[in-house]
Amino acid sequence: MQFEVWAPQAGRVTLQCDGVTRALERDPERAGWWWGEAEAREGSRYGFALDDGPVLPDPRSRRQPDGPDGLSAVVEHERYTWRVPWRGRPLPGAVLYELHVGTYTPEGTLDAAAERLGHLAELGVTHVELMPLTPFPGTHGWGYEGVSLWAVHEPYGGPEALKRFVDRAHELGLGVVLDVVHNHFGPSGNYLPVFGPYLTDTHHTPWGAAVNLDAPGSDEVRAFLIGSALAWLRDYRLDGLRLDAVHALVDTRALHFLEELSTAVDALAGEVERPLFLVAESDLNDPRLITARAEGGLGLHAQWNDDFHHALHTVLTGEAQGYYADFARASLGGLAKTLSGGYFHDGSYSSFRERHHGRPLDRTRVAGHRLLGYSQTHDQVGNRAQGDRLSALLSPGLLACAATLVLTAPFTPMLFMGEEWAAGTPWQFFTDHTDPELADAVRRGRRREFAAHGWKEEDVPDPQDPATRDRSCLDWSEPEREPHARMLDWYRRLLALRREQPDLTDPDLADTKVAYDEERRWLAFRRGDVLVAVNLAPEPAELPLGVPHARVLAAWEPVPTPGADGVVRLPGESGVVLLQE
Repeated sequence: MQFEVWAPQAGRVTLQCDGVTRALERDPERAGWWWGEAEAREGSRYGFALDDGPVLPDPRSRRQPDGPDGLSAVVEHERYTWRVPWRGRPLPGAVLYELHVGTYTPEGTLDAAAERLGHLAELGVTHVELMPLTPFPGTHGWGYEGVSLWAVHEPYGGPEALKRFVDRAHELGLGVVLDVVHNHFGPSGNYLPVFGPYLTDTHHTPWGAAVNLDAPGSDEVRAFLIGSALAWLRDYRLDGLRLDAVHALVDTRALHFLEELSTAVDALAGEVERPLFLVAESDLNDPRLITARAEGGLGLHAQWNDDFHHALHTVLTGEAQGYYADFARASLGGLAKTLSGGYFHDGSYSSFRERHHGRPLDRTRVAGHRLLGYSQTHDQVGNRAQGDRLSALLSPGLLACAATLVLTAPFTPMLFMGEEWAAGTPWQFFTDHTDPELADAVRRGRRREFAAHGWKEEDVPDPQDPATRDRSCLDWSEPEREPHARMLDWYRRLLALRREQPDLTDPDLADTKVAYDEERRWLAFRRGDVLVAVNLAPEPAELPLGVPHARVLAAWEPVPTPGADGVVRLPGESGVVLLQE
């Protein structure tokens, strides 16, 4: 078997494989690369030593059986026999479901999560979006401090378990999307800087030195990241990738890394003959991100739309702190703006940033499905002091209104695991750092952060306490009892309507017409022949929408058919979907 590694500054590189050490040779065709052959098989343990240094795991390791600090293991992907022929599921018309493997079930493994995929198929979502799977220290964590960007966290089950999970998802007709982190590497078990200039001091990020995308040596670093992305899509038959915080990918080159990545993914889609897509997390509000390359954009297929979340969250909860301030001042007008225009900050002044932010989105060039809409995500729940979900803040009626807006808006909807039954469990920030100093620094930093906003330190859960993770696991007995069962039924009805009514998956953003009454707290929008209305006030409301005799398709509370006057009479804290044929 051939082994290779990029180590441009090394004077000597040796391979240790199954206890046997041999020297590698410089590759005459590729500067900085070393290669050699050794006897190896599936599971063989190996690593590389540079000059007189210790044996380290392979930067391109496909498996880390003993965690980030241990030796790598050989993975022969072709040994796995795929059970399900899969032609893919495209992004247009999709509904995503964000899932954290470590808390989706108490067992916290991919195999245990696979046993619960039937629930999602019955719910009516189309894709499972897995939070990061790359190895990190300890057993439980969010996954955003991973290393070994080609490997699967061993406590989750390793590479074979991910393949079984994907096979089961595809068997049920579900696509699988994976969250990947290219903007920084974890602080623990990260040996990449020993091998080469994977980081650069030219730029800085919230996590320290930036990933090297434009400094000397960046060609190989970009190839490393793109190779990892393609490996997930090819070797594990994934349908798409979510790219974490792309605004932190600092790249001054004429060909931006994201454009190079999107080009490579589109080429792979043609090769494997199934749709593949990239979804970015970005707070730039820059439509070029999701504009086609042929039209001067970077060619990503979609992005998370936090503006929609923030506008929705503020009208539901009344919260106005931090980045919520501008949205709270705009209230229903801000929500209406995002429903019809995508971005709220489209060049407007952001008081949180103390500057103007964003640029307008051209609704004639950017389809609505390129924006993901949601009321909850791992970030928006887990980054609260106590990880409280909307179900801890709102009445069932307002939760139903949130679901109504998310699942009928002109965006690609995304749910956060458990929201479909108004889960009573929190989802808190938890870590399992094995380095005592790092563990203590994370604990103190977390509590200091919220103490600055008036929280008592003892009221902020200890991330390192195993009970913090345990509290965050879903309670699978909840969907079978009230009030959770009723909420679950509401989500299922709304998702069924998306499948039944073509207007609800129409990608034309400009066709969304919005009306609202700030004083009476109602909002309505029309998409083709479908009309959606929510009443956020506790009192009943009469909405003069001009829809005589419209047919009620779904209602959280009983709603009479509008009469000849076209007025929709809506109970307090409730939503309705109507059809005006």
